[in-house]
Amino acid sequence: MSRSFKKSPAWTEQRTPNAIWAKRQAAKAVRRFTADISNGKWYRKLYCPWNICDYRFYKTKQQAIQEWETSRWARDLAMTREEVIDEWAKWYKRK
Repeated sequence: MSRSFKKSPAWTEQRTPNAIWAKRQAAKAVRRFTADISNGKWYRKLYCPWNICDYRFYKTKQQAIQEWETSRWARDLAMTREEVIDEWAKWYKRK
């Protein structure tokens, strides 16, 4: 098993229907472009990158523990401290 981990505790939200649709439209625009792409980065000019929404959320381990301690949600209260840390690592730290 790999021992690699993310360098910064971030979770990227790329599974919403709007983000998936926008990325698909950008890929179609690049694939359907008939002229030659001279520069490797020139494909960015074919589709407006502002239409693609890539959200990134940052949360440190200490913030996750503090949110769990001060939370009023039943789901969070049912979890133990180890489970909270494991869930944080699952979404924010591990690749």
